[in-house]
Amino acid sequence: MAIREWITSSVEETEAAGREFAAQLRPGDVVALRGGLGAGKTAFVRGIASLLAPEARVSSPTFALMHEYAGEMPLYHFDLYRIPDAEELWSIGFEEFLGREGVVLIEWSENAEGELPQNRITVTIENPNNDDTRRITAEGGRSAC
Repeated sequence: MAIREWITSSVEETEAAGREFAAQLRPGDVVALRGGLGAGKTAFVRGIASLLAPEARVSSPTFALMHEYAGEMPLYHFDLYRIPDAEELWSIGFEEFLGREGVVLIEWSENAEGELPQNRITVTIENPNNDDTRRITAEGGRSAC
């Protein structure tokens, strides 16, 4: 299980880490994003989208549950913050996006831990100093990119 790490100190640096990460993504990858409120998950996704779907206007899909962004490689951006259980996850058609030719990005993935593919890439974003510093780690999946 390979591990990749970035330390960032601004939203722009978190987005840049997302861009760097995106360069290694392949169709069918599932990226499980973990981190508390305000950790930088959506900023990281904006960085991914800036490379793979540059026309995308990324926002957190908390209320919509999923946003789809067209680009070089389609992105399916889920936010599971409001998903209470696996039954509701399947009722929104989540499984239809697994294995597609795009990349599935899942914020609050810990809310569906048992339902995610084992070969996913897990990205954890932490704020260790309670300031603008972020520690971002990617592990698992093909190669943790």
